[in-house]
Amino acid sequence: MRSAIRTARKLAVVTAVCGTLLSGCLKTEEFPVEPAITYKEFKQYGDSASIVVKFTDGDGDIGLGQGDTTGSFAPGQTYYHNFFVEYYKRENGVWSAPFVFTLPLYYRVPVVTPTGQNKSLEGEIAVALKPYPTLPGTSGDTIRYSVKLVDRALHESNLVYTDAVVVP
Repeated sequence: MRSAIRTARKLAVVTAVCGTLLSGCLKTEEFPVEPAITYKEFKQYGDSASIVVKFTDGDGDIGLGQGDTTGSFAPGQTYYHNFFVEYYKRENGVWSAPFVFTLPLYYRVPVVTPTGQNKSLEGEIAVALKPYPTLPGTSGDTIRYSVKLVDRALHESNLVYTDAVVVP
């Protein structure tokens, strides 16, 4: 009976050691240090809408904390915001940004840095556009938005565009 208990203990220890060693061999996702985004969806909700993008970042420095308000992140500086949405209107088949645009579509995504050894991140960011449509007199017009994400090291993501949307 004792030898059966010893054998079971040895087997449990060997299994635990092998599991630990093998888990270290599992391949982790690796991404470039620059954030990368892909467009996922645009949803309309009457007087509001939302844009959702997927993102990856290799060093996990996405987001700004409440204290990130100095230097490049100071109010009035380009990188005070880290999620940039631009509005475009199609006129005569050509996309252009209107010159008069009063609503800022810039956002501060909060810090989402992972804990642990692997700092790679992937996830989704959704922002609400309210009120929507964002410009008066756009009913029946075709619009779209561009989106860009910037990490704390000031690496800029690629630029993605929503699908074309006819404003109700």
